[in-house]
This record gives sequence, C-alpha cells and structure tokens, in this order.
Amino acid sequence: MAEDYGRPRLSVVDCGVLDFDVALDLQQRLVEAKLAGAPGDYLLLTEHPPVVTLGRSADARDDAEAERLAARGVRVHRVSRGGRATYHGPGQIVGYPIVTLRGEHRDLHGYLLRLQSALVAGLRAHGIPALTRSGHTGVWLCGKKVGSIGVCVRSWTTYHGFSLNVTAESLPPTELNPCGMAPDEFGCLSELGFAAPRKALGASIAEALAEDLGLRSLTATLQDTLTNAPESGMMASPTTIGGR
Repeated sequence: MAEDYGRPRLSVVDCGVLDFDVALDLQQRLVEAKLAGAPGDYLLLTEHPPVVTLGRSADARDDAEAERLAARGVRVHRVSRGGRATYHGPGQIVGYPIVTLRGEHRDLHGYLLRLQSALVAGLRAHGIPALTRSGHTGVWLCGKKVGSIGVCVRSWTTYHGFSLNVTAESLPPTELNPCGMAPDEFGCLSELGFAAPRKALGASIAEALAEDLGLRSLTATLQDTLTNAPESGMMASPTTIGGR
C-alpha cells in the first residue's frame, strides 16, 4: 500500500465472506461514526452469499423476479442505493467505500466516475483490458459487463459501492435482469479467459481509488474496524447515484 503521510488515510479492510445485512450494518455504523467526527476513510472488501438487492429505481418486473428467487431461497434486500436490481454471490469482489468527499472531490457524478476508473485501473494492472462505456454505469470486458456500481452519499460521506464478477458463480441467475439488462449481457473474468489473485486484484483497485481521491491506502483488520463502528441508529435519507 502507498505511504504518503500528508494525505488522509484509506483503511482497506478484507472482511472475508459477510452476509449482506451484516455488511450493510457495518457500513451504516462507519458512516455514523464519521459524521460524528471520527477520522479516517474505509474501503470494505467482501464477498456475499447469494443475494438480490433492489435499489430505489427497482420496478415491478424487478420485484417479481426477486420474489421468484426468494421462493428458491435467495435472500432479497431492498436498499437505499441508486439503480435497480443487482445480484451478489460467491466469486465476486464487492467493495464498499466509506469515504468523505472533500474539496474538489465533492461531486457525486465525479465520484461515480472515479469508482469506474479505479476498477478499470485495478484490472489493467493485471493485464485485463477493461473498459467503460459512454452513457452507461459500470465496467465492461470483451463486450460483457463485469463490474457494477451503485452508491449512496449522506452529508458527503459515501456508502454502498461496486461489485466485480471474478468467477462463474458470481453471474446472475437467468431469472434476474440486473440493471434492466439480460443475464447473458454479464460476464466474469474467468469465463472471458482472464485471471488474477483476488487479494492482489482487490489491492490494486484500492490503490487506484485512493490515488483518485487523494488518499493514502493502508491495510486494516476487520476487528480494528469494528472498534471504530458503534452500534448504528436511524440513518437520514441519503442521496443516491449509479445504476448498479
């Protein structure tokens, strides 16, 4: 990780596998701690058991698809991020930046573009030729969408974030149309012929995001992060952007 003690720190936390609701609670606790004056920013890197999340733009079709998957035992959560339905599962890298946007970075659309840029830069650091598409949110590889983004911002502090499909288990079920797209429009690194160690890939994305936001990245443990995250209360209404 980069060492530049003149910059605010971005603590990069490898959380392992977390249930979605546990990860969401941790995000909310960190947001509240930061709004109460706690220093530091965070990037939580995790992986979820199969779950569908429904953003603020989810429509009746998304609800019906999620209901059918729930009947098969897939968990479903309605969340405050922007966008429609999305799927998380084993084989993804999921990243949740809990970051206070400062100075020139206080631009919600600009923040979304920085997330996209960090994903692309992290992938390219491992020889993976990822791209963005004008007018679309996310990251593409060989014509397939491999990275999705949807975020919330509360008093210029971000939560929710991005997901990157690494192995085939991360692909959405055929019954779901994430982001309003057909399932066969999504891909993963392994099926497209690319590979990179998960930890190294996550570290590269974290480094790129820290650089884009003017932060210095360093590793932190989940246990240390929990000590900085008191029990959460009610969250105020956030601003949402993105189409995860």
